[in-house]
Amino acid sequence: MRYLNLLGLLLLLVACSSNTEDTSSIEAAEPVIIDTARWVVEQAIIQHGGSELDRSLVHFFFRERVYTAARVGNEFLYERSYIDKEGQDIKDALSSQTFTRTINGEPAELTAKDSSAYANSLNSVMYFAFLPYFLTDPAVNMEYQGVTEVFGRPHHELKVTFGEEGGGKDFEDEYAYWFSIDDFTLNYLAYNFLVNGGGARFREAYNSRRVEGVIFQDYINYKPVDEARRDVLAFDELFTAGQMDTLSRIVLEEVEVE
Repeated sequence: MRYLNLLGLLLLLVACSSNTEDTSSIEAAEPVIIDTARWVVEQAIIQHGGSELDRSLVHFFFRERVYTAARVGNEFLYERSYIDKEGQDIKDALSSQTFTRTINGEPAELTAKDSSAYANSLNSVMYFAFLPYFLTDPAVNMEYQGVTEVFGRPHHELKVTFGEEGGGKDFEDEYAYWFSIDDFTLNYLAYNFLVNGGGARFREAYNSRRVEGVIFQDYINYKPVDEARRDVLAFDELFTAGQMDTLSRIVLEEVEVE
């Protein structure tokens, strides 16, 4: 069950009173319109320690690969290193300008298709690891959907899409996010994707922990029993109705923040 919260596009009417002795002279100010979706995300980023990520160096292991993220404002450098099935030492590096791969210390010659695929893969891991940090990017379009109590306690529900400019290769994907109304933590998310044949996923956060002021979470990854379902805003109801199959766990190990 959903109901619209008073936060939805809240209008704050501010009255300005005169400093003169004539107290009857009161002039109403222009209404201030609050973008509720953005406000919820901004509170969530504060709660999750986003200010610490503005200037940070983060290390973690994910599926036997080492990830490093260095950020200074809008500039970033993401790195990933691992040993592949052939025993080769692979190192990937993605910045706001370029992507490079080295194999056993030597620069790899990549096709444009492979370079894009590897860069998107690395960027995707970072995107999910640092949520909700990136939800105020200029390419993000947010719509406040009200409050849902389907999970047993109230959550702000948001729908997120992306503009083509700056939205990356997967700009047509759709997302839904559910933030606790009590402390603005991101507890659930869902997304509908088109690459590799397409599909949809639902994630439930667990093992939330704060490392040097930043919240990191692991997720249980689900898919709808009816794989034709792509309406991510309904996934909260499908989940509570037991209409989700468990696929995997998204686990970040040995997280360090400097």
